[in-house]
Amino acid sequence: MSPELIEVQPHVSIWSDLSGIDLRQRMVQAGGVRTRVLEAGEGPGLVMVHGTGGHLEAYARNVRELSQHFRLVLYDMLGHGYTEKPDRPYTIDVLSAHLLDVMDALGIARAHLSGESLGGWVAAWTAAHSPQRVDRLILNTPGNITNKPEVMATVKSSSLQAVRGASPESVRKRVEWLFHDTTLVTDELVRLRLAIYTQPGFERAMENIVAVQDWEYRAPFVWSPDWCGRIEAPTLLLWTDHDPTGGLDEADLLEQWIPDTRLEVIEGAGHWPQWEKPTEFHLAHERFLNAAV
Repeated sequence: MSPELIEVQPHVSIWSDLSGIDLRQRMVQAGGVRTRVLEAGEGPGLVMVHGTGGHLEAYARNVRELSQHFRLVLYDMLGHGYTEKPDRPYTIDVLSAHLLDVMDALGIARAHLSGESLGGWVAAWTAAHSPQRVDRLILNTPGNITNKPEVMATVKSSSLQAVRGASPESVRKRVEWLFHDTTLVTDELVRLRLAIYTQPGFERAMENIVAVQDWEYRAPFVWSPDWCGRIEAPTLLLWTDHDPTGGLDEADLLEQWIPDTRLEVIEGAGHWPQWEKPTEFHLAHERFLNAAV
């Protein structure tokens, strides 16, 4: 094959994505929990909430663009990343309370929320139960709205396997599950997550993280029209065409349950469109968040 016919993926590096940006990473006390936060930019607040077993670097490819328009806040959820890990199940109400504590610690009374996967569930719950704190809401591949047992089992088993006897291979397998184009899973991303997963006590933390994949802890918080109907914030459902956790049938349910919604589908991406299709991801956020009320 001639060289001109070979498509070469651009090199993706977290550090190069963040270099040259006026940003600050620090630890804050959020409701008494030592919490890792990264901030960049000025303007309306935009808090982004990562998914199960994740960390704030899930949004590394989005900081440069979104911080030009918003006061961008990334953080490690309770029990995740380098945030403290109290020994209790991290149910949706607990994660939502921590999100509000982070906003309080940063002096943010009201903000846009964008949550991916578990983070979408937490953001939606927050919008329903603390509507005065949320301007607009983006649910990015929020994941398994209909509680499919096979998806719950996969998320739980793959997350625990990535931590128990953690290795580059086990972590890579877990991260690749999130991607449609697995060539975008870099060694750097794997090493970063491996360092997080090999922290002392992280196996117990992961057990608490995946507690909501068990019906005992999931049942009180399952997606339903009862609480979704209380969401006052205009809501963007940001789906993809290769999400392993749920298809457009689940987006259709949320369109019925949440009063003011619109749907946008990013093509050629799996569960992490913010990483696989950053330009499309940025434009969807900017169009929706800057739209006239």
